[in-house]
Amino acid sequence: MRFLAKSGMLLVAAATVLSVFGNVCIAEEKVMTPLGGGIPMIEGIKMLDLGSPAPDFTLKDTKGEAYHLADIKGKKPVVIVFWSIFCEPCRVEMPVIQKLADKNKAAGLEVISVVLDGEPLKSSIEGFIKQENYTVRTLIDELDAKEMFKVADPYGVGGTPTIYILDRAGNVSLARSGRIKEEELEKAIQSVLKK
Repeated sequence: MRFLAKSGMLLVAAATVLSVFGNVCIAEEKVMTPLGGGIPMIEGIKMLDLGSPAPDFTLKDTKGEAYHLADIKGKKPVVIVFWSIFCEPCRVEMPVIQKLADKNKAAGLEVISVVLDGEPLKSSIEGFIKQENYTVRTLIDELDAKEMFKVADPYGVGGTPTIYILDRAGNVSLARSGRIKEEELEKAIQSVLKK
């Protein structure tokens, strides 16, 4: 009986703490603006404008090899997908990205994914990629000295998934946060491949 009484008191204390901290979490979530399809976005983040030059970057992929966007500029159109292994809409979007990458590789399309989960989760990221049979090159975004993402922040990524399509000159041809229909994405890809 005493155990049950102590357990009950602990349960009440835990519920009280949870309700106090739960309200804090809810308050923090209010800075998010849902997109269509229930994708939350951080307010005040501005994506890159269409036609603007995409910021250059260098990141390591899951194998530890450096990827430098400038090496591709002028040679190939690029699709950049920002995502997280914890993002359910990303899990739906990534098979479409892989399919379109496979379909358009011979035409010269470069597809890279930038995962925002960080180096500490590298083994989980690698496991997820292997489990899903993704072959798209996956880069792991990093935080700089100011605790800003080295790539996602300059690109104005306020939610995941976020997709950018860059033309051969490295200018933004498409910028989209949230899910995008496969047909719309394919049309945008074909447009940059023809230029």
